[in-house]
Amino acid sequence: MINFGMHIQLLLPDLFWPEHSAADVYGGLELAALERLLAKGRLRAEGRQRIETAAETPASAEDWLGQRFGLEQDAGWPIAACSLLADGGEPGAHQWLRADPVHLRLEGGRLMLADSGVFAISQQEAGSIADSLNAHFAGDGLVFYPLRPERWYLRLVQAPALQTTPLAQAAGRNIDALLPRGADAPLWHARLNEIQMLLHGHAVNELRESTGAPAINSVWLWGGGSLPRGLPAAFNAVWSRDPYAAGLAQAARVASRPLPDDASALLDAGADSGVHLVLLDQLRAAARYGDAQGWREGLQQLERDWFAPLLQALKQERIGMLSLHALGPAGTLSSEVAHGDLRRFWRRAKPLAHYA
Repeated sequence: MINFGMHIQLLLPDLFWPEHSAADVYGGLELAALERLLAKGRLRAEGRQRIETAAETPASAEDWLGQRFGLEQDAGWPIAACSLLADGGEPGAHQWLRADPVHLRLEGGRLMLADSGVFAISQQEAGSIADSLNAHFAGDGLVFYPLRPERWYLRLVQAPALQTTPLAQAAGRNIDALLPRGADAPLWHARLNEIQMLLHGHAVNELRESTGAPAINSVWLWGGGSLPRGLPAAFNAVWSRDPYAAGLAQAARVASRPLPDDASALLDAGADSGVHLVLLDQLRAAARYGDAQGWREGLQQLERDWFAPLLQALKQERIGMLSLHALGPAGTLSSEVAHGDLRRFWRRAKPLAHYA
């Protein structure tokens, strides 16, 4: 008997390679399960328009999640407050910004950003830098909280008039067009300059550079806002490694679960009814840093660990419906597949590049 009560939704950032002209990156990929799910499902495209300039960005997981949880995007999504909640902090009614440690490097006249996905930072290093920042900005009422070595939070006196860029969209890119914008941008640009000057000669960075590690020479400000209240329960459970997704789930009183290693573990963990959102962001870092080989390997791993087992579960009627939401450079492509859709023999599988 089909388990009509179980609907798994996969959110897949960077399922499509971000460079339109690099079609050969798809060559030789063996993705039979994914390609079948896309072919048999009911497809829906949202905002699929070509991106022409570097300042524009692909559809993001942050946008998708904010919309599904009923948030209204004014200056941006309250990512800092939500991820703070997931990291065990108490956002209260305060205004927050993420102030994540980054390394800026000048390349050919462009200032390129690297995040902690490509360098290590210890909790001791994070705490030492945060102590220096808190001492410097004490008169401005700014307080830095390094709850995780790679995720820092900044508590504000009041909400700034800023539009910011998510760190995942800035990583590996020239930051000139991605810095905070809005009425308060000049003030915050000046503060970023102060932070960079303070960190330039910091003892933590002197030690890091002596060992060949990248200096933590700036922070990336993004995701401002306060913790949202009264969110709709868009799903029965959210399975993710992402603190924003986890925090949104907690704020909406939805079950927040750590991402299992594979689909079999998910099904064995008691996911047997309701709508389950599964955020698979394993391709994100490779896509952002232009690591085509890493992206291909990550895609093959998703095929083995997630797409193939879920297709099999759909065939065996362990689940009633599977939805894929693929985020890429042209927007969002969604495919909704029920058990009966697998019998549509006239819908032949096409290579992933066909949908890109």
